[in-house]
Amino acid sequence: MFEGRFVSAAARLTFLALLVVLTTSFGADAQQGGKVARIGFLSGDAPPAAPDWKQHSVTYQALSDLGWREGSNLLTEWRWADGRLERLPDLAGELVRLNVDVIVAGAFKPGQVARQATRRIPIVLVTCDPYRWIVDSLARPGGNVTGQTCMSSELSPKKLEFLKQAVPRISRVAFLYNPDDPGPSQALKFCQDAAPSLGVTLFPVTIQHPSEIDHALSTIAKERPDALFVYPDSVTARVRDQTIDFVNRQRLPAVYGFRAWVDAGGLLSYGASLADMQRRAMGQVDKILKGARPADLPVEQPSKFDLIINLKAAKALGLTIPHSLLLRADEIIQ
Repeated sequence: MFEGRFVSAAARLTFLALLVVLTTSFGADAQQGGKVARIGFLSGDAPPAAPDWKQHSVTYQALSDLGWREGSNLLTEWRWADGRLERLPDLAGELVRLNVDVIVAGAFKPGQVARQATRRIPIVLVTCDPYRWIVDSLARPGGNVTGQTCMSSELSPKKLEFLKQAVPRISRVAFLYNPDDPGPSQALKFCQDAAPSLGVTLFPVTIQHPSEIDHALSTIAKERPDALFVYPDSVTARVRDQTIDFVNRQRLPAVYGFRAWVDAGGLLSYGASLADMQRRAMGQVDKILKGARPADLPVEQPSKFDLIINLKAAKALGLTIPHSLLLRADEIIQ
């Protein structure tokens, strides 16, 4: 009969080592089914400059809150186009060949390219542009794509209205946008439809690549508009600082899509919270990793939009923002 007191020290060590292996294996199997999830991120932007950016990332914090931790049960693969959107098909192809479990695409173009690259791998798209070119409907997307939309196209006339309220004297507004994506073009049409009732006219100025910003701003300067509308996308985001410096030098009131522009010195913005969109997108990723089908996950729309006004920028432009508009602001930067 096997008796513990006759077991040699070496045998006991072997048994303990085996027990540790079995326990560790069981624990790994219990967490997310023993599988290390792999998420691919596809972006048209430049990679963050800060080496520790992941520590401050809303994306990683949201995943951690949901139980996904890189190096433990999660691996992430990032592909950045660095403003060269023509690179997106090759980058999407890399993620497909890596057989990631889900692709997170930031902005319409990366999402469109990802869907062209695969109909098998689930895609969570975080964008401001319309989905009707990609999904069957917002409620039931069908296929392999779901995600978040900030409804920037639909909100564009409201942004124009807030710009007019902030500076009632304006009549000619330059509209800076990237015509390569359908969202900005749709936003331009919405604004053109709303312009007569607001007593303004628009003239479009296109920018398809960050390298074209000097030409675009020169065109605006020659046209001498009363104000500027900047449509948010990955291209205009790359030239944010140049654009804000230009409007400040030209003393040109401008409206933007997100608070990052106001934090950087812009006059006012109106839109959804990008951080909140990213957190909710990671919630969808979590559901997909646990077995949900993107076809059954509705594309989510924001429920709250923030009007943010920078009074310091207004003062630099020689503007007095009407009290009625200040009362409507969700946040005022002094």
